[in-house]
Amino acid sequence: VQLQASGGGLVQAGGSLRLSCTASGRTFKNYIMGWFRQAPGKEREFVAAISRSGRHTYYGDSVKGRFTISRDNGKETAYLQMNSLRPEDTAVYYCASPGVPRDITTFTVEGFTYWGQGTQVTVSS
Repeated sequence: VQLQASGGGLVQAGGSLRLSCTASGRTFKNYIMGWFRQAPGKEREFVAAISRSGRHTYYGDSVKGRFTISRDNGKETAYLQMNSLRPEDTAVYYCASPGVPRDITTFTVEGFTYWGQGTQVTVSS
């Protein structure tokens, strides 16, 4: 299983970015997709997740109302639209997926088996 994240970059505060995560090696539609982030000196934190069907989405408190997760099962790709970006959103963003094909409603680092390589997002003030 391989996850490939892309779309990071440098943006000014208030700006937007869209991250993409392309998966290969298994049936994409059978697995939850999630995004986590890790800032320097901090632990990796949950950002967003989406159910297998795409009908249910979940967000960390710090990004609710600003970020939107989505997926296209036909393209085997998950997305993270990030609006109203803040300097505190600066981090390496990772897409991730559990190892088992079932919907879950709690999202911890330990609950995700497969990880992309990360993409840097830097928000300048």
